[in-house]
Amino acid sequence: MTEPTPAPISLLSDCGSCFGLCCVALPFAAGADFAVDKAAGTPCRNLQTDFGCGIHAQLRDRGFQGCTVYDCFGAGQRVSQVTFGGRSWREAPEDTRRMTDVFPVVRQLHELLWYLTEALSYEPARPLRAELRRALAETDRLAAGTPAEILAVDVPAHRQEVSELLLKASELVRAAVPRRKEHRGADLFGARLRGADLRGANLRGALLVAADLSGADLRTADLIGADLRDANLAGADLTDALFLTQAQLNAARGDAATKLPPALARPTHWPATATTPAAADRRPPRKPRPGSPGSRPRRR
Repeated sequence: MTEPTPAPISLLSDCGSCFGLCCVALPFAAGADFAVDKAAGTPCRNLQTDFGCGIHAQLRDRGFQGCTVYDCFGAGQRVSQVTFGGRSWREAPEDTRRMTDVFPVVRQLHELLWYLTEALSYEPARPLRAELRRALAETDRLAAGTPAEILAVDVPAHRQEVSELLLKASELVRAAVPRRKEHRGADLFGARLRGADLRGANLRGALLVAADLSGADLRTADLIGADLRDANLAGADLTDALFLTQAQLNAARGDAATKLPPALARPTHWPATATTPAAADRRPPRKPRPGSPGSRPRRR
């Protein structure tokens, strides 16, 4: 398998070219991820007049961890600079509602563009490249529409079509791994998977919140939609994990020994040193007891 190539710049967030749309469009509730409540369509109290964040360097310390794990996949600058022609919601208040309604739709389409771009780089998925290119072009066309056209897109239906194609690509890649694990949609909350061999595993949509994946081998594991919040990835090998995103990494805990795909960056809040013990000192993961988190797959 060839390694995923870095994503085109159009799919990378450029906050300097955006009108702070995620800080306006999205709602959040006070809790572990956000210090305050905010309604959808209301500017965050930390949003400055230049559309920058007033506490960007202290987001985690000030109780806004949720902001640090969000990624718009470049949708913000597209909606700001292309869909609305570089005219901000402050300059045109009458467009605020439409802009904040359009942004989440384009964000979902850009996420699909990210996955499709990555799938096109997989050598084993070569037989699907024509289909992948068509899906990429169609998704980009939908994201390039007028505000009215974008709001009319049936995102769930389109996502379903693309997801089925991405699954085929994933299966072609993972077919080279014998005895691969099947954990699609599994409830692995807090699961003890330290040092686990998860090469080629299907972890699509798996709940891996607070799971111990330290030292685990996740090469060619399909992680699309997996919830990695607070998962321990210290020393884990994610070198060519499938469909892993920056947002998933930002939500997890890793260290200097965590191996990442070349297209993704090591989160700044991860420690700069290795925190996992030597391989010889690792104990094999214990199987979850019947009825414990991680013992039952969720129905999907």
